[in-house]
Amino acid sequence: MALGAQQRDVLRVVVRQGGRLVGLGILLGLSASFVLARFIGSQFWGVSVTDPFTYVAIAFIVVVTGLIACLLPARKASKVDPLVALRYE
Repeated sequence: MALGAQQRDVLRVVVRQGGRLVGLGILLGLSASFVLARFIGSQFWGVSVTDPFTYVAIAFIVVVTGLIACLLPARKASKVDPLVALRYE
């Protein structure tokens, strides 16, 4: 912001970077869960190991939690006065 960025630009950059990490985590997690599903399939009762509702629900919860975790610090960072931040560093 000290170099001319607007608050929405700071928010967009932080949320985009966090969203990429969340997306990568979901892709890796879903891939690992499909691979490991047959090894832990005997531990589940009443639910198939490839239940699509469960995978979608967990992915949704992770996305919402991840974006909230990115948005809250981004909002706080966008409200900091640039001169105060530069003096602190």
